[in-house]
Amino acid sequence: MPHVLCFLVVLLTFPTFGQKGQHYQVDYLRYSNDKIIENQDTIVLFASEEAVRLGSKKQTRGATSFPFEYWWFNPKKLGHIHQITELSKTESIATLDSSSWKKYEFQITGDTKKILGYTCKKAVTKINSNTITLWFTNDLGVFGGPTSLGSHLGLVLEYDRNGTFSIRANQVTKNKKSGLSIASAIKQLPYYTSLEYRDLVWRSRFTTIPVFENQVVNFGEVEVVKDIEMTTILRLASGTVVAKQVQFPEIPEGNHLFVDAKITSNGDAYDRTASIVALPVQGKKTMFDALVSGKEVLPIFSNSNGKEYQGVVSDKSYQAPLELMRLFTSFGVKHFNNLELKDKKWHEEVPFRQDISELRPMFSGQEMWIVMFVGNYDKGGHVVDLNFTIHQNNSKVFPSKQVIPLFNTTNIMEMAGQEYATMFSESEGLSMNFNLEKPIKNAFLRYISTGHGGWENGDEFLPKINTIELNGKVLHQFIPWRQDCGSYRLFNPASGNFSNGLSSSDLSRSNWCPGSLTNPEFIFIGDLAAGEHDIRIRIPMGEKEGSSFSAWNVSGVIFGE
Repeated sequence: MPHVLCFLVVLLTFPTFGQKGQHYQVDYLRYSNDKIIENQDTIVLFASEEAVRLGSKKQTRGATSFPFEYWWFNPKKLGHIHQITELSKTESIATLDSSSWKKYEFQITGDTKKILGYTCKKAVTKINSNTITLWFTNDLGVFGGPTSLGSHLGLVLEYDRNGTFSIRANQVTKNKKSGLSIASAIKQLPYYTSLEYRDLVWRSRFTTIPVFENQVVNFGEVEVVKDIEMTTILRLASGTVVAKQVQFPEIPEGNHLFVDAKITSNGDAYDRTASIVALPVQGKKTMFDALVSGKEVLPIFSNSNGKEYQGVVSDKSYQAPLELMRLFTSFGVKHFNNLELKDKKWHEEVPFRQDISELRPMFSGQEMWIVMFVGNYDKGGHVVDLNFTIHQNNSKVFPSKQVIPLFNTTNIMEMAGQEYATMFSESEGLSMNFNLEKPIKNAFLRYISTGHGGWENGDEFLPKINTIELNGKVLHQFIPWRQDCGSYRLFNPASGNFSNGLSSSDLSRSNWCPGSLTNPEFIFIGDLAAGEHDIRIRIPMGEKEGSSFSAWNVSGVIFGE
């Protein structure tokens, strides 16, 4: 269990007792269900009549990693707790907490017990639904504890939460005064409000890579692409696609990689398909070449239905777009929040956040085009934010060393003439061959599928079986279907309402809802040998009805060790 300092302090008038001038060091260890937690950083408290400081053993030895946090107070200045975080070797921040110490009341039960030879009293309080029990001593004349909670009572030698987690003093030793008082040093630190401080500390624990901020994605005129710099944001496909070149740092195996997006309406009232994809800057031809030069540069996929589909499958010279997130705009969030309904308070934006750690090898140390497509024919369109975050970890959820994008039928260049994905009208569906230069162990297919179009009788509103075949055998079958769309009603102020009491945003759909993202289906393959393989996607797509037709946006990526 990680060490989290609790900055909820109750400081009352300190009585004077014990031996004056003594300085103590108390080492604490954490326990779970009465068993010591292995490989932990010992909590270390320094305490005297003049100062109290709480940190860890690694901090005192200079061996801890950044950021690290500790707190300090002068017992003669009641209720003034200095919380300090060293963000790096050159940057530290602080906040002064002078209110939370009043928050909790303690019941002194009268029970006593000996801990390390000192007589301790029992104090109990409630924090949310947790019962906190403290054992404290007044024998030494100093104050503090393994957290700041209860520091006004005396020296806390044992902290217990719900009888399942505890922090216990391991040893108490006399210590020298040097280095304990840091009052003069903290005066030089920048101080923030508690809220600002906590936010800065939180953000320092991970790496943020910004891409788009308040970026308009709409249907309108765009400039001709000329010189491209790293900071350039390109508006392509009549403005419905935005792209930026991003350099990613090395991302160690096991770290978490997340993508975050926010969308608000800037005038478009309808639910639209949106997609975030990554395209390598160097190497094979990609969709970026077509976004700049036209869809004619893309390789063609065709089957017996007589249509040609541009750039949907990878081949020896072309890499299909690596889809990171499939998301859907809501019916007009924010821009149309003036459309009032009783007991409905509309949200101000639609947030999206997804773990894409299995795709880490494609990004680690690489320069990539990050592309966001939002389909619309509206001059106002939408406003989007997008960034990535990298978090240290040793995750083994989906370990991957190889990532191979196979296909992506979402017509990202819809407004530049790219064909809708109607190839599933024929039984052969979407098929392709791919070559593995080396074998993959524990391979998965990361598969995203959403059905669209056709109004009431179209595939958007009818469950359809997706069949995935690998090397001539059925690998997986499932029905991509969402029945939770009503959960997103408050993101959809401009959604149409029907005579039966339902809103359009309530209706179940083929694996998507207005104002939500579509999670990938992770299909276990097993070990794949080096060499040629083939994959096929079959979907019984509905027939065209007048001007209305169905389409299926599917993307597939193989990854593994």
